[in-house]
Amino acid sequence: MKKKTFFPRKNINTARLLSGVIACSMLLLSGCSGTSSPLDAIVKSGDTSDSETLEKGSRDNTPVCLMPEAPGYVVYSNDYTRVDASNVAEGYVVVCYTGVSEKVKLQITGPDETTYTYSLTVDVPTEEVFPLQSGDGEYMVNVYENIEKNQYTMVFTQPIQVTLNDEFRPFLYPNQYVAFDAGKRAIAKCADLSYSCNNDLDVVSAVYNYVINNIEYDYEEAESVQSGYLPDIDEVLATKKGICLDYAALMTSMLRSQRIPTRMEVGYAGTAYHAWLSTYIEDIGWVNGMIQFDGKTWSLMDPTFASTTDTEKLRSFIGDGKNYSVKYIY
Repeated sequence: MKKKTFFPRKNINTARLLSGVIACSMLLLSGCSGTSSPLDAIVKSGDTSDSETLEKGSRDNTPVCLMPEAPGYVVYSNDYTRVDASNVAEGYVVVCYTGVSEKVKLQITGPDETTYTYSLTVDVPTEEVFPLQSGDGEYMVNVYENIEKNQYTMVFTQPIQVTLNDEFRPFLYPNQYVAFDAGKRAIAKCADLSYSCNNDLDVVSAVYNYVINNIEYDYEEAESVQSGYLPDIDEVLATKKGICLDYAALMTSMLRSQRIPTRMEVGYAGTAYHAWLSTYIEDIGWVNGMIQFDGKTWSLMDPTFASTTDTEKLRSFIGDGKNYSVKYIY
């Protein structure tokens, strides 16, 4: 049933709104992400398929890219925003800004009371996908238009009740930060890397080792990062350069396309604001003798540090994960 909800404009406490905006912006301004460099049209050597010379593994390596939909079965809208909540059980909502402001923020607060702040596309009405990563319960979806400087006003608010079909579903779909589809070269590359694999642990190991051995940390990009940056996984694959958000988004997208639930996580590694990922598989074993999979819990992987840090130092730092503190999950 289609619902139409109108909420009058309401000024909000700017400090409260911007505390979420600033927290998210720290990632974009702290050297963990950056502005994009031009896409290299030709993938560098070593990025071609090796499947012709490898023996096919017993695991099916066919990519499965789940595509979010906005069928309009459950819609909340007013003159400023349209939220399609038809597939909340799959772990996402589709939001489209329909107003005229030049700067708009979306905030989603889940049952764990963590507030996620996103920028919405404002040039043309665009359906964008956002995860419901906090499990079952009530989510509050709020949209704010910029008035001036750091002043915002609420133009839409809507509570949404969520019961997930599966706790892992939000971590298999693409979203604004983890953007991928079947046409991405990175997804094809992951299928190649998974060709000879016999189980999920083999896939994780193959993707992890490819990323840490082929992607270099881009210090120049880290210095020039702009607020609002979103990773482009094909650009990272083509240029073979990136920063922590790029590493995490690339590997997360690859593993999700191979039906492996993966979370891109943002928070603190020691005292540094940083991005990494955690993966859930039922296999038991180790990757590079450093990352243990016990078949029962999410296993943390930090491809950024792994590509830039001595093995012994990395093993010591990652350890049991106590040096990592998660603030946001995408």
